[in-house]
Amino acid sequence: MPLKKDLTVIMPYYKKIKYFKKAYSSVVNQTYKNFNVILIYDDEFKEDLKKIKRIIKTKNFKYIVNKENIGAGPSRNKAIDIAKTKYIAFLDCDDYWEKNKVKYQLTLMKKYKLKFSHTSYTILNSDSNKKKKIYAKKNTTYNELLKSCDIGLSTVILERSILKNFKFGNTKTKEDYILWLKLAKNNINIFGIKKLLSNWRKDKKSLSSNVFQKLKDAFIVYFRYEKFNFILSCLFTIRLSLNYLIKHYLQIKNRV
Repeated sequence: MPLKKDLTVIMPYYKKIKYFKKAYSSVVNQTYKNFNVILIYDDEFKEDLKKIKRIIKTKNFKYIVNKENIGAGPSRNKAIDIAKTKYIAFLDCDDYWEKNKVKYQLTLMKKYKLKFSHTSYTILNSDSNKKKKIYAKKNTTYNELLKSCDIGLSTVILERSILKNFKFGNTKTKEDYILWLKLAKNNINIFGIKKLLSNWRKDKKSLSSNVFQKLKDAFIVYFRYEKFNFILSCLFTIRLSLNYLIKHYLQIKNRV
C-alpha cells in the first residue's frame, strides 16, 4: 500500500518555459518521493501549457489553469487552499533544487518539530552561471525581517496549518515577504538551514529585477500590510533598500 503523501510542492507558472524542464527535473529527481505537485498556470498564453504537459511524465502533478493572469501570490494561495498534506514547499518555475533538498530539510523539521524552515541558496543569472551564495540565518525575528529579508521563496518548506489565517500578499513583487512578516509577527520560528540546497535565478527581465517595482511594493508592504503611517513606511522602504545595497556590495567584494 503506497504511503500517504505528506508534502505538496506548489509551482506557479508564468512565461518560464526556458527554465521549466530544469525545475521539473529537480522535483521529480528528489531523493524524497512522498509528495505531489500543484502547478498553477498563470499565463494567458496557453501554448506553453501544451509544452509543459509534454515535459511532465509523472502522475503526481495536478494542474490549476487560471482564466487570466492573477499574479504569483494569489496563484499560490489558490493552491494552498487545495493542498491537503501536512507540509507545503514552494518552487518557482525558473528555480531548481539540489537532489537531497526535500529529504534533508524535512528530516530536520520533523526531528526538531519546526513549522517553518528555509535553506541557503545560490543565485544564478539567466545563463545559469553561479553569481553568489546566500547563507540562511539560523533564526530570524520579526524586527530583523522588517530591516532585511534574505529568505528565498523556493527554499521554504512549512506546515500547512500555519497558513490557516495567513496568505501571500497581492503585490507584483515581495508577496512572499508579506507572508513571512505575518508569520514572524505571530511567533512562528523562522528557522534557517546553512546547507546550500536551492538555486534561485535572477533574470534581468523578471519583476524581481525591476528596481522601481520593488521600491513601490516595499512601501506597500509597510503601509498597507504592516499598517505603518506614510512617513514610517517611507523610512522603512529606504532602510530596506540601503540594507540590500550594502549586502550586495559586500557579496561582490567577498564573492565566493
